[in-house]
Amino acid sequence: MSNKGDFILQVINIRHPFNPDQIPTGKVVLAMGFFDGVHRGHQAVIEQAKKIAQQKQLPLAVLTYDHQPAIVYQASKKRVTYLSTVNRKLDLLQQLEVDLVYVVSFTSALSALKPQEFVDQYMIGFHADTVVAGFDHTYGPKTVATMQNLPRYSQQRFDIVEVPAQMDKRLKISSSRIRQTIDNGDMVLVNDLLGYRYQTTGVVVHGEARGRTLGFPTANVEWPEEERMPSVGVYAVQLQIGDRWYDGMASIGYNVTFGDQRPKTLEINLFDFKQMIYGENVKVRWIARLRDEIKYTTVEALIEQLEHDELNTKHALAQARQQTYSLI
Repeated sequence: MSNKGDFILQVINIRHPFNPDQIPTGKVVLAMGFFDGVHRGHQAVIEQAKKIAQQKQLPLAVLTYDHQPAIVYQASKKRVTYLSTVNRKLDLLQQLEVDLVYVVSFTSALSALKPQEFVDQYMIGFHADTVVAGFDHTYGPKTVATMQNLPRYSQQRFDIVEVPAQMDKRLKISSSRIRQTIDNGDMVLVNDLLGYRYQTTGVVVHGEARGRTLGFPTANVEWPEEERMPSVGVYAVQLQIGDRWYDGMASIGYNVTFGDQRPKTLEINLFDFKQMIYGENVKVRWIARLRDEIKYTTVEALIEQLEHDELNTKHALAQARQQTYSLI
């Protein structure tokens, strides 16, 4: 179980075939989706399901998955990365006041289920009174396991609510769009599409301590491979250490001024900060992209640029504080 204040989120991990005894008795309103990022489109699904749950005085449950289904279906040379790890997804769902989350492990055995079998074993097995999902949600082969075909499989055993696409600038809000926008580094748009400020995690490790000699000491953050990182460049960020958030500017890149063939690193200069924080588990909140990584011919030119970056970062952070979000 996950607890935030007085609100308790119940989490049940499911591996196919599951034991029916794992499933609490009683009807639920069941929202379904992978929900990577729990962005504004996903939030519309959850909010619609919550509204129905309140009207029917039933618990709100979510059926989601522990990893991308694509892992089961095809080989890829690219490592799969996520907008939200399972723990982050659960945190966001808790903020949306979901009562129960089924985290289903997406395996070959699960993918082999026919649509009717999935409906019978999962939607009926999870005691759905109402199933709520986005218009493009699938629960099997995408040509047949559609929301449009779900009434045929449900056989009137539960109600079905299909939530339309949520749009921004005439384009659908989707996880794939947000991933591409992160790759482009446009964190202002990313945060607008998410409905909260994008976060990654990591641990502070030793670096080359070169920032200290430049007058801009940095925390070097080693991040989990499964988290999607913004593109190379310089960003306005906030870093959470313990329970407190600190303002700073981040450079993600290869330190090209100091040589070629260098490893990719994330270095964060915190303003007016002098603590030793090696080994701290931290969170990074990405606010805005300032510029590309640039190779400078002199250290003096780099220091001058860093001074400009600090001013631009403080301006970006001041602007961000005027924007409020319901999720954090």
